[in-house]
Amino acid sequence: MRLFGSIDREHRRVVLAAMAGTTIEWYDFFIYAISAGLVFATQYFSALGKDALLLSFATVGISFFFRPIGAVVAGHLGDRFGRRALLIATLLLMGVSTVLIGLVPGAGSVGVAAPVLLVVLRIVQGLSAGGEWGGAALLAVEHAPDDRRGLYGAFPQIGVPIGLLLANGALALAAAVTTPAQFLAWGWRIPFLLSFVLIVVGLLIRGRVAESPVFEEVRRTRSRSSLPLVALFRHHGVLVLLGALLFAANNAVGYMTTGGYVQSYAVKTLHLDRSAVLAAVMVSAVAWLVSTLVGGHLADRVGRIKVYRIGFAVQLLWMVPFFALLDTANLGLLVLALVLFSVGLGLTYGPQAALYAEMYPTRVRYSGAAISYAIGAVLGGAFAPTIAEALQSSTGTVYSVCAYLAGMTVLGLIATFFVRDRRGVPLRTDDDAMEAPAGRGSPTG
Repeated sequence: MRLFGSIDREHRRVVLAAMAGTTIEWYDFFIYAISAGLVFATQYFSALGKDALLLSFATVGISFFFRPIGAVVAGHLGDRFGRRALLIATLLLMGVSTVLIGLVPGAGSVGVAAPVLLVVLRIVQGLSAGGEWGGAALLAVEHAPDDRRGLYGAFPQIGVPIGLLLANGALALAAAVTTPAQFLAWGWRIPFLLSFVLIVVGLLIRGRVAESPVFEEVRRTRSRSSLPLVALFRHHGVLVLLGALLFAANNAVGYMTTGGYVQSYAVKTLHLDRSAVLAAVMVSAVAWLVSTLVGGHLADRVGRIKVYRIGFAVQLLWMVPFFALLDTANLGLLVLALVLFSVGLGLTYGPQAALYAEMYPTRVRYSGAAISYAIGAVLGGAFAPTIAEALQSSTGTVYSVCAYLAGMTVLGLIATFFVRDRRGVPLRTDDDAMEAPAGRGSPTG
């Protein structure tokens, strides 16, 4: 890949570590979300009858309420003691909980204990996800040259579509080599258990990466905040909200596939083949990956905010055609719909790591980035599949889902007019510009 090849050897290890970790984290996170739409309603919530699928999707959302807790804890520790150690801890937490989900027996074997265990482990996944992204994003961006932060920051971002690609691929392979009955009985567990291998790989990669040089400067100058969370909300509370709205607009749309709604609708309502639908989502994940890298690259050329606005405009323009093509129940048109759907997602995701890092001074940067991300995930992604399922079921049309997602996108677009683009501003600890309140402005304020 040309963009990856343009990064020198010293920094390549850093972006690879950030990308590998987020890939593993989100592989783990997504196989649960996708399985919630395809398997868990039958295996764990069948006693609820027609409400089983709705509750299954709700368990996807429950973990999001624990993301802010994970973000607060990881942010505090990351701003006090560094990014690297926290990244190893979150990787272990996510991996172990995922393997254990693959071992939870069905409700037919242990009754109500089965869904309870499932929810508890999903909560642990939420705690881990809340702390992971901020550290991975900052590790990449704080190592980057000032004029390449958008591109470097895009690499931990592409861990998400790669994780989606791997999760759908693993489940599609498991579905292809088993009968439908075998897949529901035990085949779905294989991708969860394979997470053990990914944990080992991730730890080997992350263990070789040095601490962020920007944080090392903070440590040397003894300018770390003793209470970063208090300092964050005292001086940057508005920025936290604006950052959350930006991500919520992207996240609500993205969770149509990452949260399993599209897969469930295509298989259970449109009666498309499960393996074919998972393969279609894999194709769209590649498009999301490419557009995310392009978004990060463009953010270094024209600015983070301009790329965000283009991405949100693409999301809005493609919203109605996407659902129209989805409802044709034609597999080829589904692939086309998902691929073009992913372009807007990538453009509003690629610049995010750089923008979040530049929004906050170093002493509260981990807390700010992680908490903005976690709150945005709650506002946008937590119950997006559940809301979509409820809207479609109550109205009888997917265009009600379309209206919901268009509204979320407009909120994100509005937020871009109140966030300053600080492209090229050094990430130094004494940068007064980073202490300024949110508002319109040039890259230098």
